[in-house]
Amino acid sequence: MYHIHLRRPRAGPHRAPLGSESTLILRTLIAALALGAALFHLYAAGIEPFTAYVQRPVHLALMAVLGFLGLGTLRILQRQAAPKTADDGPSSTSGRAAATPTVNALLIVATLVSCCYMIVVHQELVRRAGAATTLDLIAGALALIVTLELARRTAGWGLVAVALLAISYVFLGPHLPGLLAHRGYGLQRLIEHLYLTTEGIWGVPLGVSADFIYLFVLFGAVLDVAGGGRLLTGLSAKIAGSTRGGPAKTAAVASALMGSISGSAVANVVTTGSLTIPVMKRSGFKPYFAGAIEAAASTGGQLMPPIMGAGAFILATWTNIPYLKVALAAAIPALLYYVALFMAIHFQAHKLKLPAGQTHDARETWTRLHLLLPIAVIVLLLVLGRSPMRAAFWGVVTAAAVTLSRKETRLGIKQISDTLVGAASGTVQVAAACAAAGIVVGVVSLTGIGLRMSEFIITLSGGHLPVALVLTALGSIVLGMGIPPAAAYIVLAALGAPALTELGVPLLAAHLFIFYFGCLSNVTPPVALAAYAASGVAGAPPMKTAFTAVTLASAGFLVPFMFVYGPPLLLQASAPSVIGAAATATVGVIALAGATVGYVRRPLTLWQRALLFLAAIALVRPGLLTDAVGFGIVAITLFSQSRGAQGERENRDN
Repeated sequence: MYHIHLRRPRAGPHRAPLGSESTLILRTLIAALALGAALFHLYAAGIEPFTAYVQRPVHLALMAVLGFLGLGTLRILQRQAAPKTADDGPSSTSGRAAATPTVNALLIVATLVSCCYMIVVHQELVRRAGAATTLDLIAGALALIVTLELARRTAGWGLVAVALLAISYVFLGPHLPGLLAHRGYGLQRLIEHLYLTTEGIWGVPLGVSADFIYLFVLFGAVLDVAGGGRLLTGLSAKIAGSTRGGPAKTAAVASALMGSISGSAVANVVTTGSLTIPVMKRSGFKPYFAGAIEAAASTGGQLMPPIMGAGAFILATWTNIPYLKVALAAAIPALLYYVALFMAIHFQAHKLKLPAGQTHDARETWTRLHLLLPIAVIVLLLVLGRSPMRAAFWGVVTAAAVTLSRKETRLGIKQISDTLVGAASGTVQVAAACAAAGIVVGVVSLTGIGLRMSEFIITLSGGHLPVALVLTALGSIVLGMGIPPAAAYIVLAALGAPALTELGVPLLAAHLFIFYFGCLSNVTPPVALAAYAASGVAGAPPMKTAFTAVTLASAGFLVPFMFVYGPPLLLQASAPSVIGAAATATVGVIALAGATVGYVRRPLTLWQRALLFLAAIALVRPGLLTDAVGFGIVAITLFSQSRGAQGERENRDN
């Protein structure tokens, strides 16, 4: 969960010290807006929903104003991820000058004007059939400026560059060659499409943020304040804490559990990593390896149901596949990812001959088991067919009630304020990313580039699915670098998924495939945000941490190919087929973990590592022949290891 820390800037020749009175006013304003956001979303979810032209503009207005006040921006997030230094002023955190209060005030006014204007005139738009007036165009232009600037502050230049490239494509269409050419549109037509319809800024991505994401982030914030994070960490330690490499295994399990609620890799690193990384270092892991473990584990949290970094909600809404089906289908691939990570940690711990971890005192964990009740309520309501919006509402209500059950978890005014501010902070970036991604999606629908891009991928791959999958994976990783996974998924869902479905990939598998690779960009250099955050906590070289995290997360690059070629992994087959596919895939990811670490029962030679890697590749595609080849290679490798160990014992005896 993100939290804001308002520090007093250093005095300088061009900057007056920030007085305590102005700081107090800013804190109070942010807390009031955070309270308003909570009341608005809870009312819409639990009492009376609003139309899209009300819910989405109000949501964006609240998040944008908070963002322009400094909540959830890169400057604040980088402060959290970076190691503390004596020179901790604003100019030392991001390398870019902070916006002046005047600029922020103008942006806030522009936000309120553009969002409130839509709320006021949306019914009139229906009566005049969407015909734009001068005021419509002015408000639309302000909305575009606000969206792009908010995205720049919260997600960086990567997403803004993609959005600007999309806008440029609208104007340059007649001058482009081949498949990229289109008739071209003017500025007025662009603003009409992006602002006056639900095809652009107010589209499905922002709708998901307004309807689902804020509520689940609020749920996670309330549960964490009640001690849910400590409960999940305690359960993780109970599962793996006493084994060799126990602290690292605890970190992996805790990040999986925390990520299933928070859904943010960087937030996961900052929260759980601040606790787990120092313990891993003390247990014998190198700082870069400890940071890499946390980065890989936190990235996997975005792949773990039920939230999946907002991916489950967006994917379900985009594809019209029921949310519960999406969450269930994503379960086995996510577990495979963590099995591989867990085994990589296990092999590395044995390779380093680390001691076994300490036994965890379970008394505190057992006293917090009642905190699982809100999670159970959400799961039960989803199983009963309630909407995610309504399930999240009752989850928040139950979590709030649970905090009252024990004296030590009852919240005071300051804790309530911190919780609401934390929830809003965790949503600002997502809302900004969804609104900016809506611009790209609007351009796709306006110009028809989605169909042309599908044709381009199919042509470039020669109609061969393996090549198309590799091209789509590379595109997802590149696009996801520096862009929130939810935004990267939205863009690729419009551009890349249609090509895969046209080549015969099932709809759900195609969308999960691009979502996986977008998430993995969090550990993929050169823009590996989760790895860099972990390196800051661990005090390790960023690039070395990132490359190590890639090797630990290598199963994430293999699992998507597994479920594309093996639909049973997405529960799209009979129970025996699902069990068989899961067992085969488990062997494959364990073989991959051994190959990347270079250890199974003893150190692996180079040719043994190559054999295990080939076994993992063979087990990607289900089938008797490929399974037999994969299992055979694993058996040969293990047998050669046993012979090698026996030879070493005989040499020692002689």
